Amino acid sequence: MSSALPDPVSARDLLERRETLRAEGKALVLTNGCFDLLHPGHISYLAEAAELGDELWIGINGDESVRSLKGPSRPVLGERERTYALKSLRSVSEVFVFPNPRLTDEIRLLRPEVYAKAGDYTLESLNPEEREALEENGTSIHFLPFLEGFSTTELIRKIKEAF
Repeated sequence: MSSALPDPVSARDLLERRETLRAEGKALVLTNGCFDLLHPGHISYLAEAAELGDELWIGINGDESVRSLKGPSRPVLGERERTYALKSLRSVSEVFVFPNPRLTDEIRLLRPEVYAKAGDYTLESLNPEEREALEENGTSIHFLPFLEGFSTTELIRKIKEAF
């Protein structure tokens, strides 16, 4: 299945598109995460995030980065499959993979107008380096309501119980 899916891109690959958006006066909304198994909580949050600007771009942690954050059994789906699933959503304009656990370099490269995270985050719980990069850029930071009852960890637990 993987071979039929397009290759993931990096933030640098999207830089020309980013400059075009900026020249057109369009607002880029950026978010990020592992998005290991896409579930209704993700879909709800991403639809709301897309309303904050003209295009929603998602940075997803590369496979090695997910393993370092979540453990050796993750990700369940690889970066190619996660990219494909997210890019299939109407609310999502672009998806790129970043190799590090944090999005700091990509924030500085893309300089989004808006940054969105789900409501299980707060300004205080954002990674300090990411927060500094956002503040340096003057990016508007939004925390969107968290759809209760959905998480990748909980979904994995339910799947394990089914077997």
